[in-house]
This record gives sequence, structure tokens and C-alpha cells, in this order.
Amino acid sequence: MTSHPHTSRVSSPATARPRLSRRGAVEPFHVMEILKAAGRRQVTHGDVIPLCVGQPSTPAPRAVREAATRAIEGEVLGYSDALGLLALREAIAEHCATAYGVAVDPGRVAVTTGSSGAFTAVFLAAFEVGDVVLMARPGYPAYRNTLGALGARVVELDCGEATGFQPTVEMLEEYAREHGAPAGLVLASPANPTGSLVPAESLAAMTRWCAEHGTLLVSDEIYHGITFDEPAHSALEFGGDAVVVGSFSKYFSMTGWRVGWAVLPEAYVRPVELLLGNLNICAPVVGQAAAVAAFSPEAVTELDSHVERYARNRDLLVRRLPEWGVEHLAPVDGAFYAYLDVAHLTRDSQAWCEALLDATGVALTPGIDFAPADPARPRPTDGTRFVRLSFAGDTDTLAEGLDRLVAHVRSTA
Repeated sequence: MTSHPHTSRVSSPATARPRLSRRGAVEPFHVMEILKAAGRRQVTHGDVIPLCVGQPSTPAPRAVREAATRAIEGEVLGYSDALGLLALREAIAEHCATAYGVAVDPGRVAVTTGSSGAFTAVFLAAFEVGDVVLMARPGYPAYRNTLGALGARVVELDCGEATGFQPTVEMLEEYAREHGAPAGLVLASPANPTGSLVPAESLAAMTRWCAEHGTLLVSDEIYHGITFDEPAHSALEFGGDAVVVGSFSKYFSMTGWRVGWAVLPEAYVRPVELLLGNLNICAPVVGQAAAVAAFSPEAVTELDSHVERYARNRDLLVRRLPEWGVEHLAPVDGAFYAYLDVAHLTRDSQAWCEALLDATGVALTPGIDFAPADPARPRPTDGTRFVRLSFAGDTDTLAEGLDRLVAHVRSTA
């Protein structure tokens, strides 16, 4: 007897919806869309000039590469302590003494998987769900997105030309009068995307204010070493209980090696150690072993030559801004970025960057990455009217990129 086809079929249960946490619903890093499009264009045209990438175009110093080779060939390279190799923590503490004249106990240094690992561990150790953390607008999107994913409430302080695109103690006082003191403040000097520095007196005032109000200052100092007209100051110089985050990615030209650090107030050392041990076990040990050599005199000589090139590139860029009508920009004090007001060209920086890439092969970063816009609440700092240009590459490539950019602007005027 032949069974009816419907009676022999085994029904499948309905597919369950995936369990997705709201913590994963963070804003995208919009430059990745530009990079993806740039990659496609490079395949088809071979003419891309990536002025969007926030990393050095040079390899790690020779002394670092040689140290890595010695470590790979001569050491086991198992796990380090969660806080990092003692030799590297001592070298970082000595660097703080040399650069800032501040004695730092190596026991307060945590070596992390890039500065990103430091921020995540510190945010977890310091802030509860719902805590308010202030940051500058425009500002590096990973602060906002990481804090948001961890349940903190991020409040962005509008920072424009009047304050050199940096927060001030007056802004902190105004916020506290209306809402009470925040749990934290993330400060970056030199900053991404602007390259602007916090003046010493302002940094000192904000460090004191945070200490007096129970606000944890997290000072992002990963671009220290790359300044042009005056040195960057560290929050370490002004006392208080700030967390200071550093990295081997920028000045030290070791972006992909994934080694950063944090100098921690004593109360945070053990919590951060426990978190790092669970989250990462330790930072990559090959990178740690090699990074000790990054402070050597021969490495510093090589690295300082990169900064000289960045300075030449900065000067070239600033000279040529009038050719495409740019009159307003953040102070280009350090790092290797220029944050440019292109409101005379567009009020949609994402679309403008896409069109520029499509027409010329030049890739820039739209400002909406650093200051997302809310159509219901327009703000003068909205990134729709800004772009970030990275001048970390070689000077000839930058010049060619500017030639193409200027020609495009003039042809579409």
C-alpha cells in the first residue's frame, strides 16, 4: 500500500530566531565602507590613494623586527603574566620618566592587546551599566561604541573651533551643574580625528576637576610622539588618579603587532589584571618581546624621521587647502590627520567621499564616523560637513592625491 505523500513527511520545527544582544547593535565604522569600495576600485583601476587610513605607512623599526626574530628563534613564547612581560612594563615606566619626568611604578603598568584592549578592560573595571561617561564630539567612534556596548551612557560634548576642538573644564562644570558629576571623561590629545592638542593648563585643570569630583579621567595618549610645534603633555604630569593609555601602533609604527598599555591608579591594577586574564590571557608575546626594543636609541632615531615626514606632509596639505576652498579646520597639532570643514562642498560627507573615490581613486574618511548626525537635532559639530584626511603616507603620494582632489572639486564646481 502506498502511503499518501503528506503522511510520510516529517515536519521540521520552525527555525528559532537567533539570540542577539542589543550590545552588539553598535554603529558601524563608516570608513570601512570607503575601504571596501577602495579595495574594489584598486582591483579594477589600480589607482587608489588611501588618505583615509589611520596608520603609519612604514614598518616597525629595524631594531623591533630584529628583536622579534631573536624572540621567535630563541624563546618559547608562551603566555606572559596577564599584565604583561616585566621587561616591557619596566621599559614603559622608564619611558614615562624620560618623556614626562614622572616616576611610574612598573607594577601600575598593564600591557594590553593594543590600546583597544586597555580601553575595554578599564571601562569594564570602572563603569557600571548606566554610568555617564563624557567624550569630545568629534571623537574616536570606538570610545562611544565600546562604552555603549558595555551599557554606559555616553554624552558627547560639542567641541568646535572656539575651544580648539577639545573639551574644557568649563564644559565639565556646566554639565555637572545640570546633571551631577559624570562617572568618567575620555580625553584624547593629540586627538583622532582632529589632531588637536589639549593645552597644558587645560589638561591640568580637567585633571584636577576630575579628581575633585570623583570622575575617572581616561587619557588617550596613543599619538604622543607625533607633534609638530609643541610637545604633548600627559595627564601623569598633573597628579590625580587618571588612567593613561598608550600604544605602540602610531609613533612606534607597530599597528598590526597589537601591543598597547595603560598606566593605572593603584585601585584599578588588580581588577584590570583579572579582566585581562579572562578576556585575553595576555597580549601577543612576540609583540611584547619586540616592543622592548622600540625604546632603543636606534629605533627612536628611525621613528623621529617619520615624524619629520609627517610634518612636511602637514605643511604641504595646509598650503594647498585654499586650492579647494577649505578655510576652516581643526588645529593640526599632532597625529597625522586633518579634520576639514567641507560645508562649501557638501552636507553629506559620506556621499561626497564615495563620489570622490569613484571619480578620482582618492579615499577620505567621512566625518559622520566621528560625529554622527541626528536629523531631528542638527548640531554645528555634525560630521556631515567634515572629512578626515590622513597624511601618514609618503609625500609624493599625498601630493598626487591632492592634485586629483583639487581637479575634481574644480570640475564639479
